Amino acid sequence: MKVAFIFSLAFVLSGQAARSEPRLLNAVVARVNDAVITYRDVYNRVLQDLDFLERQYRTQPEVFQQKRDELIQKNIELLVEEQLILHEFKTAGYKLPESYIDEEVDKNIRTTYQDRATLTKSLQAQGLTYEAYRTQLRERFIIGAMWRHNVPRDPLISPHKITLYWAQNRDKFKVEDEVKLRMIVVTNRPNGSLSSAKNLSREMLAKIKDGAPFDEMARIYSQGSQSNEGGDWNWVQRSVLRPDLAQIAFSLKPGQVSDVIESPDGSCYLMKVEGARLAHIKPLPDVRDEIEAVLKDEEFKRLRKKWIQRLKEKSYVVIYPIS
Repeated sequence: MKVAFIFSLAFVLSGQAARSEPRLLNAVVARVNDAVITYRDVYNRVLQDLDFLERQYRTQPEVFQQKRDELIQKNIELLVEEQLILHEFKTAGYKLPESYIDEEVDKNIRTTYQDRATLTKSLQAQGLTYEAYRTQLRERFIIGAMWRHNVPRDPLISPHKITLYWAQNRDKFKVEDEVKLRMIVVTNRPNGSLSSAKNLSREMLAKIKDGAPFDEMARIYSQGSQSNEGGDWNWVQRSVLRPDLAQIAFSLKPGQVSDVIESPDGSCYLMKVEGARLAHIKPLPDVRDEIEAVLKDEEFKRLRKKWIQRLKEKSYVVIYPIS
């Protein structure tokens, strides 16, 4: 039934259906307590993203249909959540002073519209009345405030949980063999001779062997993406480099500089390894912040889901299957 519903809704949300059958946009998709969610609500919510998906997957109709259905389903769920939150605000007896909405209107005028006349014209173009606009702002303000009040965006994570996550997910923190690499790249310019890149590279190598700093040579002569940083690639794993370059880089010892490496396209490379380290598990201090961010996100999602589920349990919610 859910699939039939999604395809029905997808038809209504198509531009052609919306124009030829505007009455369908008023059909009810879901009820949440005494509020209804219509096709129009979903249409307004997904229209921009739907256009983007259609352009992105123009030549992949099956992928587009899948992405479209996921987008529709996700936004129906979000609309249901919003109505649950608005109902909770109302039944809890909370009040939102009109002065808050006045401030929001004034802020939007300052940041977006510049003056009230421009705001009025924009609302008319969207088919919105001023009161409908204020209602949108009011609901948006309430929903944001209720989320912040009931679901902390920055939940506390204990050090024990961070340590436990690191111990139980060591594979996620595996690092391959790495070398700290600098590289000079000399491309064979279209108008240059085939030997020009090789000759320049040989001259640089001779200067480096005589004591010229590798990083200075890179800044002056390299045409690679890291030339401004003295050819510094920092720590790299074997998989980052071309196989032929990786083989040479990982055969060098720290402090060693390669011979001139010729590429089939006429480009030449010089590499210097400044350090090497074997495959290892990143130590906890190096990944503590990363783990904490992951756990905070997981905890936020858990608390969010728990609160919405609690609201659903004391509410009347139905999404209509339409064939």
